[in-house]
Amino acid sequence: MNTTPTDRRYAKSHEWIKDEGDGSYTIGITDHAQELLGDLVFVDLPEVGSQVEAGGDCAVVESVKAASDVYSPVTGEVIAINEALDGAPETINEDAYGTGWMFKVKLSDASGMDELLDADGYEAMIADED
Repeated sequence: MNTTPTDRRYAKSHEWIKDEGDGSYTIGITDHAQELLGDLVFVDLPEVGSQVEAGGDCAVVESVKAASDVYSPVTGEVIAINEALDGAPETINEDAYGTGWMFKVKLSDASGMDELLDADGYEAMIADED
């Protein structure tokens, strides 16, 4: 199993967010989440320019098993989406923490980052679920 990257924060709803250092933050779902979902067949991403709210649903991933909402870990404006997922949603299964990123935001309130888990906290949370 992949170890959880320590260069980002995690939501209890299994999304990750990474500070890119240029005012943008990249968001995706965790490796644990994609394992639970199984083979992804469709991804519905938010529109560039749309506002996302911390804890609000903003995207959908569909697998052979079920469709699941993706929740934004922070509040902000969507500034980019990973268009490659449109034709290849399985990229999330293959590389959830890299090329399988979903969208980027510009935060409107950075304080929300403090409420997210670090890698150790996230790993402890998913260990408790088993």
